Amino acid sequence: MMTLVGKVAVITGSTSGIGARTAEVFVNEGARVVIAGRRRERGDRLARALGDAASFICTDVTAEADVERMIAHAVDRFGRLDCLVNNAGRSSQYATFTDVDLAQFDAVIAVHLRAVLAGIKYAARVMAAQGSGSIINVTSVNGTRAGLGGHYYSAAKAAAIHLTRCAAVELGEKGIRVNSLSPGMTATGAFGKYVGMRPDEADAHPEYAEAAISAILPRYQPLHRVIHTEDIAGAALFLASDASRMITGQDLVVDGGISCGWPIAAVRSDREVFFRTVQAARSAHPA
Repeated sequence: MMTLVGKVAVITGSTSGIGARTAEVFVNEGARVVIAGRRRERGDRLARALGDAASFICTDVTAEADVERMIAHAVDRFGRLDCLVNNAGRSSQYATFTDVDLAQFDAVIAVHLRAVLAGIKYAARVMAAQGSGSIINVTSVNGTRAGLGGHYYSAAKAAAIHLTRCAAVELGEKGIRVNSLSPGMTATGAFGKYVGMRPDEADAHPEYAEAAISAILPRYQPLHRVIHTEDIAGAALFLASDASRMITGQDLVVDGGISCGWPIAAVRSDREVFFRTVQAARSAHPA
């Protein structure tokens, strides 16, 4: 349908995974896209594959000057900015509360929260002058459900979801929509990086993550299908397009139902134990 014809988007963390697939989908739908990330070779290769509608800029989102330069690059190259996808991230890290590493916490906050705020800051200046724009903050189901991800990551994602709401209520009067997009367990290289694989190897083999997710998925997710980058990119396309023109301040969750609660298959045996225990207690103490 070419739903993004005439629109310009910046996507951070788009040299691999969700960001790269979102860049591909956006270009296929008519958008011109700035691919932003730290890995120059991968970014240049993706930009070449997507043609004249794409441009790569090497960006460290934890450096405010880089974020400002990234937004300026979009305007200089394509003349405007209609969508910012704050997608850059790093893998979740696990630690107990009595053994937290505050330096690691700061590093996670820098990528998953501070960088989101910086992106909003500079994108909003351009979008406000235009009177329109869509900002999409890629967060996580870990931001609303505890116990699935590391504490640092989960706290940062929860804060980013609320930051989204704060931005939405301020920027709405300028015609800017701000929403968050919360994926569940998605088959990307992030899981491989977490267990120590080299980034390029992990990104080249999302099937490793898919196998691991499939092994535990029935215990957590009502829909027994693994989420792929295509699923998240499709949701981002909706939020970037005019089809969502009256949606702002919302968290669009794409998690196969994880946030709804435990799948019935995972708790069926517990329910049977519960009912048998009630019956046994009643038999032992008749009225």
